[in-house]
Amino acid sequence: MDCKSEESAQGTVSQALQEPESLAEAGSEDGLSESFQLLQLDVECEHQEETSPANSAAWSSKNVQRKQRHWERIVSSKKSKRKQERERRKAKRADGPANGTCPQHSKRFLKALTKEKLLEAKHSGPRLCVDLSMTQHMSKKELSRLAGQIRRLYGSNKKASRPFWICLTGFSTDSPLYEECLRMNDGFSAYLLDVTEEDCFSLFPLETLVYLTPDSEHPLEDIDQSAVYVIGGLVDECIQKKVTFQKAREHSVRTARLPIQEYMIRRQNEKNYHSEILAINQVFDILSTYFETHNWPEALKKGVSPGKGYILRNSVE
Repeated sequence: MDCKSEESAQGTVSQALQEPESLAEAGSEDGLSESFQLLQLDVECEHQEETSPANSAAWSSKNVQRKQRHWERIVSSKKSKRKQERERRKAKRADGPANGTCPQHSKRFLKALTKEKLLEAKHSGPRLCVDLSMTQHMSKKELSRLAGQIRRLYGSNKKASRPFWICLTGFSTDSPLYEECLRMNDGFSAYLLDVTEEDCFSLFPLETLVYLTPDSEHPLEDIDQSAVYVIGGLVDECIQKKVTFQKAREHSVRTARLPIQEYMIRRQNEKNYHSEILAINQVFDILSTYFETHNWPEALKKGVSPGKGYILRNSVE
């Protein structure tokens, strides 16, 4: 009996000793799993914080603020440069009279001055008529070239210190040339000139007309402000001779040619090409320059290009 009781007691003790060990092992495993779970929760929370809409909005807000600060610096720099430029111009205008230079005017002032000069020419200046009644047989390319010449003629007249009053006759607003002028020339409908469908021979007294044509026998000697000078608005790549001259003779109108033969000589060239046929804007440049300077050589030099095969008599080769 005593042996059995001792064995049972020992068994109880060993079981008691084993139970704490097993509990300790179980507690250790539970602690590790709990720590791992907590670590996973921390990582997930951090990930949620990084990807949360609030943080995304905050990052986006910072980016917007950074761009806004950058833009404000650019605007501030531009304002500073504009201010410096205004001060520089102001100082230059103030120093202009002292240095003997002409003061700079605003574009609005110059535009108003040009308009005033052109309107004054309408009442008291020389008159130039561009006869556009011969455009019905011109090709699209020739019409485009003529539209460009009209633009350059008007531009030269605006810059002239003593402008002419320009009149475009035989010019219908529903013609292909008018459409081409609107297409090619900005602000054409606002040009300060007269546009009429009426022919120049019925619009002006015949005794006041002087038709400028290279086929005339009479050189133009001077510009008479009481006369109306007519230029044939004709671009003909085939170069039909004496078209404008014959038209003037049919209406018994005086004719004249630019004094190219009197002040210029033919220059030898490879093609042996010499021509007195000029574009309407080149003819106008000669008339306008002569009207300001009363110097034919200077006027012809401006309007007759070297490609025409002529040079001034006193030019040194």
